Amino acid sequence: MSATAVHSLWTTAAEPISKIDAPKIEYGQLAPILIIVGAAIVGILVEAFVPRKSRYYVQMFVSVVAIAAAFAAVVALAADGYGTTKAHIAAMGAIAVDGPALFLQGTILLAALVGLFTFAERRLDPVVHGNRVDSFAAQAASVPGSESEKAAVRAGFTTTEVFPLLLFAVAGMLIFPAANDLLTLFVALEVLSLPLYLLCALARRKRLVSQEAAVKYFLLGAFASAFTLFGIALLYGYAGSMSYATIAQVVDGTVQDVNPALAGTMGNDALLLVGAALLVMGLLFKVGAVPFHMWTPDVYQGAPTPVTGFMAAATKVAAFGALLRVLYVVLPGLRWDWRPVMWAVAIITMLGGAIVAITQTDIKRLLAYSSIAHAGFILAGVIATTPDGVSSVLFYLAAYSFVTIGAFAVVTLVRDAGGEATHLSKWAGLGRRSPLVAAVFAVFLLAFAGIPLTSGFAGKFAVFKAAAEGGAAPLVVVGVISSAIAAFFYIRVIVLMFFSEPRPEGPTVAVPSPLTMTAIGVGVAVTLVLGVAPQYFLDLAGQAGVFVR
Repeated sequence: MSATAVHSLWTTAAEPISKIDAPKIEYGQLAPILIIVGAAIVGILVEAFVPRKSRYYVQMFVSVVAIAAAFAAVVALAADGYGTTKAHIAAMGAIAVDGPALFLQGTILLAALVGLFTFAERRLDPVVHGNRVDSFAAQAASVPGSESEKAAVRAGFTTTEVFPLLLFAVAGMLIFPAANDLLTLFVALEVLSLPLYLLCALARRKRLVSQEAAVKYFLLGAFASAFTLFGIALLYGYAGSMSYATIAQVVDGTVQDVNPALAGTMGNDALLLVGAALLVMGLLFKVGAVPFHMWTPDVYQGAPTPVTGFMAAATKVAAFGALLRVLYVVLPGLRWDWRPVMWAVAIITMLGGAIVAITQTDIKRLLAYSSIAHAGFILAGVIATTPDGVSSVLFYLAAYSFVTIGAFAVVTLVRDAGGEATHLSKWAGLGRRSPLVAAVFAVFLLAFAGIPLTSGFAGKFAVFKAAAEGGAAPLVVVGVISSAIAAFFYIRVIVLMFFSEPRPEGPTVAVPSPLTMTAIGVGVAVTLVLGVAPQYFLDLAGQAGVFVR
């Protein structure tokens, strides 16, 4: 190599590099997420520095204030027009601030607040060694049945780390439906999932079942995350970008500047189809759609019931939000490819969930299969591919989440010597023993069944109407048949509670503190209000149903 060549290399390297631009972050518009993340970090510091006796109250205070402040921030953004006219992409293309994002974030925060009350309940278990205890293990790190666990129980320890874990999960859930590039989507998925894996393992009673549930959830969740990540890699290979908008343009063929590398991969539909399929598969795992539902019954049954309620409600809301955004913003150009597949998934999810639920003998497993059937009903709205489809799904998610948390909160009240009595035979005659609790649970079951004057009916009607108008009428027929099958096992539980003789050795109904009463009361109120007068909320979901592109 000649001296001149070396010199020219050296001079090109020595030329000043143009300065790196500082990132432009709209902190105000990201306030709901930032408040929750900040509070979660404060919660970790509380665990480190606050004396053990005061931690429960401090954590409770921090969590409630943070969730309330974040919800106020969502309402302020919506009132300022960020859900409609001012909707745009914030944080340098990473986060969308638009109607669906704000509506779903508000729903997640309210569900988290109600779920938090069930987490904090300390009056259901009998007092142990003079200490009130909650649903969570005394010391999570100790082996079940070991001396160290017994010592922790005697000392009155409680796992107050559940509060920051809940907040981290909520932070991931807030980002998940608002993510506007694939990398943000994946980070949010992990931030949402990892705390849930831990929370599932922390039951105070039946610790081995709880830990088994957590391991199953972790292994299957890691599988699903890997599929998602591989799908993201293939989509990046296809479009040369992580941004939703750019991928959508490449799919549509409307992309402006095509460089030679992009021209080489753009024609490769295998990358696009396999990538999209893997990405959607990861999201369907999170919503619990058949055939990616295998984790749901075991995890719902094994996890502490407050965690099950929170997870069943909030995770579904976040995952359906992300699924809607991927299908409507990234892949509208692939509609003819993904709709037939989604039809098949929705049909087997509705029928599978409803039929298998009939055979269940455990109330938590029954609710798990019921949630699978509901995932199928919501998918009918997703398939509509119309603005009404989006708004009907938003409404259904809001209605469903409160019924679910309320139902699981009632499950925590029915107890025998071994803790919660979840076997259906134990619930026989509950209506004679404790008419109010049985009546409240009956309201939730009727809402799940979609009986008129409950939120479940308004939600199902909205979703099926959108699906029928979107050209998916046969899907609605299958949905109505599945609803009829599902109504059978909901009504069977009501008949069992009110028309069976109570057993002498049957369970008792614990008297909860105002926390669980609030959670159940909010569930009943939302169920009846959205059932009797849904129009305002349907309009709200309608205004929030437009994605920013």
